[in-house]
Amino acid sequence: MPVSDDFAENGILTRTIPGFHPREAQRQMAKSITETIDKQGVLIAEAGTGTGKTYAYLVPALRSGKKTIISTGSKALQDQLYSRDLPTIIEAINYDGNTALLKGRSNYLCLERLDQQMLSGGDLEAEVLSDVMYVRQWSTQTEDGDVSRCHSVAEDSRVWPLVTSTNDNCLGSDCPRYKECYVLSARKKAMDADIVVVNHHLFMADTVVKDTGFGELIPEAEIMIFDEAHQIPDIASHYFGQQLTSRQLFDLARDMTVAYRTEVRDQVQLQKSADRLTQMVMDFRLALGETGYRGNLRELLQGGETKRFLTLLDDALELSYDVMKLSLGRSQLLDSAFERATVYRNRLKRLIDTTIPGYSYWFESYGRHFLLAITPLSVADKFRELIKSHKSSWVFTSATLSVNEQMSYYTDRLGLENAITLILNSPFDYQHQTLLCVPRYLPPLNQPYTAKRLATMLTPVILKNQGRCFFLCTSHAMMRGLAEEFKASLPLPVLMQGEMSKTQLLQKFVSSGNALLVATQSFWEGVDVRGDTLSCVIIDKLPFTAPDDPLLRARIEDCELRGGDAFRDVQIPDAVISLKQGVGRLIRDVNDYGAIIVCDDRLVSRAYGEVFLSSLPPSPRTRSLEKTMKFLSQRAQQNEIQEISDS
Repeated sequence: MPVSDDFAENGILTRTIPGFHPREAQRQMAKSITETIDKQGVLIAEAGTGTGKTYAYLVPALRSGKKTIISTGSKALQDQLYSRDLPTIIEAINYDGNTALLKGRSNYLCLERLDQQMLSGGDLEAEVLSDVMYVRQWSTQTEDGDVSRCHSVAEDSRVWPLVTSTNDNCLGSDCPRYKECYVLSARKKAMDADIVVVNHHLFMADTVVKDTGFGELIPEAEIMIFDEAHQIPDIASHYFGQQLTSRQLFDLARDMTVAYRTEVRDQVQLQKSADRLTQMVMDFRLALGETGYRGNLRELLQGGETKRFLTLLDDALELSYDVMKLSLGRSQLLDSAFERATVYRNRLKRLIDTTIPGYSYWFESYGRHFLLAITPLSVADKFRELIKSHKSSWVFTSATLSVNEQMSYYTDRLGLENAITLILNSPFDYQHQTLLCVPRYLPPLNQPYTAKRLATMLTPVILKNQGRCFFLCTSHAMMRGLAEEFKASLPLPVLMQGEMSKTQLLQKFVSSGNALLVATQSFWEGVDVRGDTLSCVIIDKLPFTAPDDPLLRARIEDCELRGGDAFRDVQIPDAVISLKQGVGRLIRDVNDYGAIIVCDDRLVSRAYGEVFLSSLPPSPRTRSLEKTMKFLSQRAQQNEIQEISDS
């Protein structure tokens, strides 16, 4: 029986899943994926919101009986897929294969590092030491060591880097707790499973860098499925490059200190060199200046002062290497730290040599930390080779892959010119469910008073809609400015990204029922709020990447070297994909409704605005905020009447 029959009016999904309704686009997608699996081909499928793409790829994969790796865009989506969607389909079609969830190392408790912290925890701050004790208690109860299930310790607690491992600091088979290792257990389960759910970062790390040993799974998998595949080009770029972070260096210094205090107590130089390394990392971070900034590393190293601090950091790393070398063989922890120091020295020298063409050199500063990186200008050749090296079926799917109903932007970035492409429109009735507004009399972009003017202009809409609104911003500065204005003037709950965790913010937004959430990048995608709790999405401006972003500048240079038009071929497609993601937060269900307000005249005044408009769902358009408020009021009343009649 064809897999597409499972999605028919009287198919098995309709009979076994409560509330399941057949959708032609979903059936068509499942049929195309089945054909791709049979032919060991490559399929790129854009499936508009509401298509039901998760079921559309799960059913063919499970029906095939082949080993499948499914990669999602985030750990949250990974958990949702494994805990909710996959069990539903398994039960519906009576699948009898084995499944496994595999995350990166830092998601699993490391018993050896926990032991080390218990032995050397004397100088930990009281709050961190308290969390160590909570983790110790939890470690006696957990079966899989997944730190997301340790609810008594905050997800952003500073204890987690201390009690989890990275590929850099893992002792491997030399670890005293090797046989009890949660990462090893999770990997073994994945090796034996038929369906393995991972995330993009883990997949790219393990296939490209082979940095956790998970790579041995890849040749055995016959089907590769990437959900939220629009993220793959940027993630692949990072993993095909090299990075050195302050967190890695702090961790190195911390392990040197632990080794000195527990196993090599006669080598006081270990403590001194670790302290010097820590100080030089902090000094270099201060030399980078403002927080939340991404800049060009080539240009940065032309400045004498910054280069001096980087040289001092290099000297401190060299000293740590020399001191550890004197005690090799006396401590597994120290031996591992020495190996990492060797890698970091070579990586830092590679980063300092900015003369190698074909790469973007950049840095990022955030809080107490920094990141130094080199990224290839194009990953097309390497990704094409990755596909060719595995005799598998490959499926890439997302709600946002096309630009102006063309897939070439995506296929070119990944070198997938010969892939089969499929665009499936959303089944939602955007003509009746939504309204797109680009208001008249908008303030100029990027002016000091822009946030105040926008807040004044949009306050009546937000009040009329009783909150229930996301205000998505393209910068942290605009987000903070708007939040400040709205908190001073609105008699409604005003939430801002960063005030609490993303999960807590969403829970508070939903429970309030009349809140305004002002947010930036984290909320443009991967957020699913259904019902009339969210009925208005406002976007401050078209989400063009800042022109001084070093990665963008490098891609622009590469495009121009190849004879392309960088604005048309790079900047517009990037912004279109981002805008589609932001607009996609509004309609998540067949009964949802709402208004999308984009506060950027360029959408209607510039010729390229038509590329954006033709890439968005087919909503009716207006330039009147009064009509927008009227639409929201009418739809709210209709929903209330419908709810009363349903009850």
